[in-house]
Amino acid sequence: MCRCDLASVTDDRQTTFGTDGELSDRPPEATGENDFGEDRDEGETMGDYDRFTLSSLLQKAVRRSDEEVAAWCAWELARSGFGWNLWDRLNTFVVEDLAAGPVVTQVAHYEALADDWGEESHRGLLCAVQAALACARARSTREASALVGGFADVAEARADAHERGDPEAGPSFPVEPEELRVGGRYDAALDGHTGPGTAADRGVRFFRSHGARVGPEGETDLGARYTRLRLNLEDYESDHKIVQRALEPVDPDDRWD
Repeated sequence: MCRCDLASVTDDRQTTFGTDGELSDRPPEATGENDFGEDRDEGETMGDYDRFTLSSLLQKAVRRSDEEVAAWCAWELARSGFGWNLWDRLNTFVVEDLAAGPVVTQVAHYEALADDWGEESHRGLLCAVQAALACARARSTREASALVGGFADVAEARADAHERGDPEAGPSFPVEPEELRVGGRYDAALDGHTGPGTAADRGVRFFRSHGARVGPEGETDLGARYTRLRLNLEDYESDHKIVQRALEPVDPDDRWD
C-alpha cells in the first residue's frame, strides 16, 4: 500500500486517499481472505493475528533484541497490508527505544525503497525485514524517553518550589543558571558568538583555546595538523600555552575545564 506524499499523522494513523478518492484520517483496514481462505476481520493479519498485538510484540522484540521475532512481526504486518502501521511503528521505535545512531537513516532508507517497490512485493517485504533486523540489532535503551520525561518532571518540580518561595528545595537541571556565566563551570561556551562572551571581549584567541576544543578522544591527526597551521598563521605560534590547550584532548573527568 503506497502512502500519499501529502500524508500527515493523525491519532497515530496515516492520512490516505480513501476508495472514493477523498482524504481519510484512517487508512482502510486490510480486507480479503487470510491464509486459511477465511474472510479477514478488521485488524486481522494473513496468519490470523491481531495487528495491534503484533505491533506491540514487535516493539518488545526490538527492546529485547530478539531478531527473529522482530523480523517475523514485520513480515506478517507488511504482507497483510499493514505496511503503513509497520513503518510508523519502526520509526517510533528509533526515537523511543534505541540509542541514537545510524539506525534512523537505515529505517528511513528501507521505508523509501519499500514505498517505491510496493510494501507487499517481495522486495518490499525484504525491506520490512531488514528494517526490523536493523532495529533489533541496534543498542536498546529508553534513555531519550527517560531524559525527556525526567527533564519535564524537574521543570515542574522547580516551578513548584519557586512558587512556594523555596527554589533551593527543588531538583536541578544539569546546568544551573549561575554556572552559565563568565567564570562559571560552563565558561567555555561563552565565546564571542554569545552576548556574555562579546561583553567580555572574547575573540578568536578564546575560541581556539576554549570553545573549539574537542574530546575526550582529541582532534584527529589531520585536524590537529591544520589547527596548528591556522594558529601559526594567526601568529599564535609563540604562545605555546594556547597551542597546547587548543590541541590537547578534553579531560573526560573534567570536560569543562
